[in-house]
Amino acid sequence: MFEIYAFCRAVDDIADAAGPRQARHEALEDWRRVIDSLYHDTAPLYRPLGGLTAAIKAFDLRRQDFHAIIDGMEMDVAADIKAPSLATLDLYCDRVASAVGRLSMRVFGMPETEGLRLAHHLGRALQLTNILRDLDEDAAINRLYLPREWLEAAGIGAVEPDAVLSNQALSAACAPAIARAKGHFDEADRIMATAPRQTVRAPRIMADVYRFMLDRMERRGFAPPRRRIHTPRYRILFAILRYGLP
Repeated sequence: MFEIYAFCRAVDDIADAAGPRQARHEALEDWRRVIDSLYHDTAPLYRPLGGLTAAIKAFDLRRQDFHAIIDGMEMDVAADIKAPSLATLDLYCDRVASAVGRLSMRVFGMPETEGLRLAHHLGRALQLTNILRDLDEDAAINRLYLPREWLEAAGIGAVEPDAVLSNQALSAACAPAIARAKGHFDEADRIMATAPRQTVRAPRIMADVYRFMLDRMERRGFAPPRRRIHTPRYRILFAILRYGLP
Protein backbone atom coordinates (compact mmCIF):
# COMPACT_ATOMS: atom_id res chain seq x y z
CA MET A 1 0.00 0.00 0.00
CA PHE A 2 2.92 2.34 0.64
CA GLU A 3 4.15 1.67 -2.91
CA ILE A 4 0.72 2.33 -4.41
CA TYR A 5 0.38 5.51 -2.36
CA ALA A 6 3.83 6.72 -3.43
CA PHE A 7 2.89 6.26 -7.08
CA CYS A 8 -0.43 8.07 -6.61
CA ARG A 9 1.27 10.90 -4.72
CA ALA A 10 3.87 11.34 -7.46
CA VAL A 11 1.43 11.59 -10.35
CA ASP A 12 -1.01 13.74 -8.33
CA ASP A 13 1.80 16.20 -7.58
CA ILE A 14 2.47 16.45 -11.31
CA ALA A 15 -1.20 17.16 -12.05
CA ASP A 16 -1.40 19.87 -9.38
CA ALA A 17 1.95 21.52 -10.15
CA ALA A 18 2.01 25.08 -11.43
CA GLY A 19 4.31 24.37 -14.36
CA PRO A 20 3.52 24.45 -18.10
CA ARG A 21 0.90 21.94 -19.20
CA GLN A 22 3.17 20.39 -21.82
CA ALA A 23 5.88 19.68 -19.27
CA ARG A 24 3.35 18.10 -16.91
CA HIS A 25 1.90 16.03 -19.75
CA GLU A 26 5.38 14.77 -20.62
CA ALA A 27 6.04 13.92 -16.97
CA LEU A 28 2.86 11.83 -16.85
CA GLU A 29 3.82 10.10 -20.09
CA ASP A 30 7.18 9.30 -18.50
CA TRP A 31 5.32 7.61 -15.67
CA ARG A 32 3.23 5.67 -18.16
CA ARG A 33 6.42 4.34 -19.76
CA VAL A 34 7.88 3.55 -16.33
CA ILE A 35 4.81 1.51 -15.39
CA ASP A 36 4.99 -0.33 -18.71
CA SER A 37 8.64 -1.16 -18.06
CA LEU A 38 7.67 -2.87 -14.78
CA TYR A 39 5.37 -5.25 -16.69
CA HIS A 40 7.98 -6.13 -19.31
CA ASP A 41 10.50 -7.43 -16.76
CA THR A 42 12.89 -4.65 -17.68
CA ALA A 43 14.71 -2.40 -15.27
CA PRO A 44 12.69 0.70 -14.32
CA LEU A 45 13.52 3.59 -16.62
CA TYR A 46 14.32 5.69 -13.59
CA ARG A 47 13.35 6.07 -9.94
CA PRO A 48 13.87 3.38 -7.28
CA LEU A 49 10.78 1.28 -8.00
CA GLY A 50 11.88 -2.11 -6.77
CA GLY A 51 9.17 -2.07 -4.10
CA LEU A 52 6.43 -1.37 -6.61
CA THR A 53 7.74 -4.11 -8.89
CA ALA A 54 7.55 -6.57 -6.01
CA ALA A 55 4.02 -5.45 -5.12
CA ILE A 56 2.85 -5.86 -8.71
CA LYS A 57 4.10 -9.44 -8.77
CA ALA A 58 2.96 -10.35 -5.26
CA PHE A 59 -0.60 -9.09 -5.64
CA ASP A 60 -1.14 -9.33 -9.41
CA LEU A 61 -1.77 -5.60 -9.69
CA ARG A 62 -3.20 -4.68 -13.06
CA ARG A 63 -1.37 -2.34 -15.40
CA GLN A 64 -4.63 -0.85 -16.68
CA ASP A 65 -5.42 0.45 -13.21
CA PHE A 66 -2.12 2.32 -13.00
CA HIS A 67 -2.79 3.69 -16.48
CA ALA A 68 -6.30 4.73 -15.45
CA ILE A 69 -4.90 6.77 -12.57
CA ILE A 70 -2.48 8.50 -14.95
CA ASP A 71 -5.40 9.13 -17.34
CA GLY A 72 -7.27 10.80 -14.49
CA MET A 73 -4.34 13.07 -13.73
CA GLU A 74 -4.11 13.86 -17.43
CA MET A 75 -7.69 15.16 -17.29
CA ASP A 76 -6.51 17.80 -14.81
CA VAL A 77 -3.45 18.62 -16.90
CA ALA A 78 -5.19 18.89 -20.28
CA ALA A 79 -7.38 21.80 -19.10
CA ASP A 80 -8.78 23.31 -15.95
CA ILE A 81 -11.86 21.22 -15.18
CA LYS A 82 -14.84 23.52 -14.74
CA ALA A 83 -18.41 22.21 -14.47
CA PRO A 84 -17.89 18.94 -16.36
CA SER A 85 -20.77 16.81 -17.53
CA LEU A 86 -22.03 14.14 -15.14
CA ALA A 87 -20.53 11.48 -17.40
CA THR A 88 -17.15 13.20 -17.36
CA LEU A 89 -17.27 13.57 -13.58
CA ASP A 90 -18.04 9.87 -13.16
CA LEU A 91 -15.16 8.95 -15.49
CA TYR A 92 -12.86 11.21 -13.48
CA CYS A 93 -13.95 9.59 -10.21
CA ASP A 94 -13.38 6.15 -11.67
CA ARG A 95 -9.87 7.02 -12.78
CA VAL A 96 -8.56 8.96 -9.78
CA ALA A 97 -10.38 7.05 -7.02
CA SER A 98 -11.98 3.75 -8.01
CA ALA A 99 -8.85 2.67 -9.91
CA VAL A 100 -6.89 3.13 -6.68
CA GLY A 101 -9.51 0.95 -5.01
CA ARG A 102 -9.09 -1.75 -7.66
CA LEU A 103 -5.37 -1.90 -6.88
CA SER A 104 -5.96 -1.79 -3.14
CA MET A 105 -8.56 -4.56 -2.98
CA ARG A 106 -6.00 -6.98 -4.40
CA VAL A 107 -3.61 -6.11 -1.58
CA PHE A 108 -6.42 -6.48 0.97
CA GLY A 109 -7.18 -9.96 -0.39
CA MET A 110 -10.80 -9.38 -1.38
CA PRO A 111 -12.47 -11.73 -3.86
CA GLU A 112 -12.44 -10.31 -7.39
CA THR A 113 -16.15 -9.63 -7.87
CA GLU A 114 -16.76 -8.09 -4.45
CA GLY A 115 -13.51 -6.13 -4.62
CA LEU A 116 -14.37 -4.55 -7.94
CA ARG A 117 -17.82 -3.58 -6.69
CA LEU A 118 -16.39 -2.08 -3.53
CA ALA A 119 -13.77 -0.14 -5.49
CA HIS A 120 -16.53 1.24 -7.73
CA HIS A 121 -18.77 2.47 -4.92
CA LEU A 122 -16.32 3.43 -2.18
CA GLY A 123 -13.99 5.16 -4.62
CA ARG A 124 -16.78 7.36 -5.90
CA ALA A 125 -18.08 8.05 -2.38
CA LEU A 126 -14.65 9.17 -1.21
CA GLN A 127 -13.97 11.30 -4.29
CA LEU A 128 -17.34 13.08 -4.16
CA THR A 129 -16.67 13.84 -0.51
CA ASN A 130 -13.25 15.21 -1.44
CA ILE A 131 -14.80 17.39 -4.12
CA LEU A 132 -17.24 18.92 -1.65
CA ARG A 133 -14.55 19.41 1.00
CA ASP A 134 -12.12 21.05 -1.44
CA LEU A 135 -14.46 23.43 -3.28
CA ASP A 136 -12.54 26.54 -2.22
CA GLU A 137 -9.07 25.02 -2.66
CA ASP A 138 -9.98 23.83 -6.15
CA ALA A 139 -11.44 27.22 -7.06
CA ALA A 140 -8.12 28.81 -6.09
CA ILE A 141 -6.49 26.86 -8.94
CA ASN A 142 -9.42 27.52 -11.31
CA ARG A 143 -11.11 24.14 -10.97
CA LEU A 144 -14.73 23.25 -10.27
CA TYR A 145 -15.80 19.61 -10.28
CA LEU A 146 -19.53 20.13 -9.65
CA PRO A 147 -21.20 19.03 -12.91
CA ARG A 148 -23.08 21.47 -15.07
CA GLU A 149 -26.30 19.45 -14.78
CA TRP A 150 -26.40 20.03 -11.01
CA LEU A 151 -25.55 23.70 -11.43
CA GLU A 152 -28.29 24.21 -14.00
CA ALA A 153 -30.83 22.34 -11.86
CA ALA A 154 -30.00 24.73 -9.00
CA GLY A 155 -30.47 27.74 -11.29
CA ILE A 156 -26.77 28.56 -11.55
CA GLY A 157 -25.82 29.59 -15.07
CA ALA A 158 -22.17 30.35 -14.34
CA VAL A 159 -19.35 27.83 -14.60
CA GLU A 160 -16.45 29.97 -13.37
CA PRO A 161 -15.44 28.67 -9.93
CA ASP A 162 -15.57 31.99 -8.05
CA ALA A 163 -18.97 32.89 -9.48
CA VAL A 164 -20.42 29.49 -8.62
CA LEU A 165 -19.03 29.43 -5.09
CA SER A 166 -20.46 32.86 -4.30
CA ASN A 167 -23.91 31.96 -5.63
CA GLN A 168 -26.66 31.66 -3.02
CA ALA A 169 -27.89 28.47 -4.68
CA LEU A 170 -24.60 26.63 -4.14
CA SER A 171 -26.04 24.38 -1.42
CA ALA A 172 -28.72 23.23 -3.85
CA ALA A 173 -26.05 22.39 -6.41
CA CYS A 174 -24.12 20.40 -3.79
CA ALA A 175 -27.15 18.45 -2.59
CA PRO A 176 -27.03 15.88 -5.44
CA ALA A 177 -23.34 15.24 -4.69
CA ILE A 178 -24.20 14.56 -1.06
CA ALA A 179 -27.05 12.25 -2.01
CA ARG A 180 -24.94 10.37 -4.56
CA ALA A 181 -22.03 9.99 -2.13
CA LYS A 182 -24.40 8.64 0.54
CA GLY A 183 -25.78 6.13 -1.93
CA HIS A 184 -22.29 4.89 -2.76
CA PHE A 185 -21.39 4.72 0.94
CA ASP A 186 -24.54 2.67 1.61
CA GLU A 187 -23.73 0.23 -1.18
CA ALA A 188 -20.12 -0.02 0.00
CA ASP A 189 -21.38 -0.82 3.51
CA ARG A 190 -23.56 -3.63 2.15
CA ILE A 191 -20.60 -5.14 0.30
CA MET A 192 -18.28 -4.89 3.30
CA ALA A 193 -20.89 -6.39 5.63
CA THR A 194 -20.61 -9.72 3.81
CA ALA A 195 -16.83 -9.67 3.30
CA PRO A 196 -14.29 -11.32 5.65
CA ARG A 197 -13.46 -8.76 8.33
CA GLN A 198 -9.71 -8.87 7.74
CA THR A 199 -10.10 -7.93 4.06
CA VAL A 200 -12.09 -4.74 4.68
CA ARG A 201 -10.45 -3.21 7.74
CA ALA A 202 -8.86 -0.32 5.85
CA PRO A 203 -11.90 0.35 3.61
CA ARG A 204 -14.19 0.42 6.68
CA ILE A 205 -11.94 2.94 8.43
CA MET A 206 -11.86 5.18 5.34
CA ALA A 207 -15.62 4.92 4.86
CA ASP A 208 -16.30 5.74 8.50
CA VAL A 209 -14.00 8.78 8.55
CA TYR A 210 -15.19 10.18 5.22
CA ARG A 211 -18.87 9.64 5.93
CA PHE A 212 -18.42 11.51 9.22
CA MET A 213 -16.87 14.36 7.22
CA LEU A 214 -19.71 14.28 4.66
CA ASP A 215 -22.32 14.47 7.42
CA ARG A 216 -20.57 17.45 8.98
CA MET A 217 -20.46 19.28 5.64
CA GLU A 218 -24.15 18.64 5.11
CA ARG A 219 -24.95 20.12 8.52
CA ARG A 220 -22.65 23.09 7.94
CA GLY A 221 -24.03 23.89 4.50
CA PHE A 222 -22.12 25.62 1.74
CA ALA A 223 -22.98 29.30 2.21
CA PRO A 224 -19.86 31.48 2.44
CA PRO A 225 -17.75 31.85 4.42
CA ARG A 226 -17.26 28.09 4.56
CA ARG A 227 -15.26 26.68 7.43
CA ARG A 228 -13.12 23.80 6.16
CA ILE A 229 -14.22 20.52 7.67
CA HIS A 230 -11.60 18.42 9.43
CA THR A 231 -12.08 15.03 11.02
CA PRO A 232 -11.02 15.18 14.69
CA ARG A 233 -8.24 12.82 15.70
CA TYR A 234 -10.48 11.16 18.26
CA ARG A 235 -12.92 10.25 15.47
CA ILE A 236 -10.16 8.65 13.43
CA LEU A 237 -8.96 6.74 16.49
CA PHE A 238 -12.52 5.56 17.11
CA ALA A 239 -12.71 4.19 13.56
CA ILE A 240 -9.38 2.43 13.94
CA LEU A 241 -10.41 0.84 17.22
CA ARG A 242 -13.78 -0.16 15.82
CA TYR A 243 -12.66 -1.65 12.54
CA GLY A 244 -8.88 -1.97 12.56
CA LEU A 245 -8.41 -4.49 15.33
CA PRO A 246 -8.63 -8.26 14.72
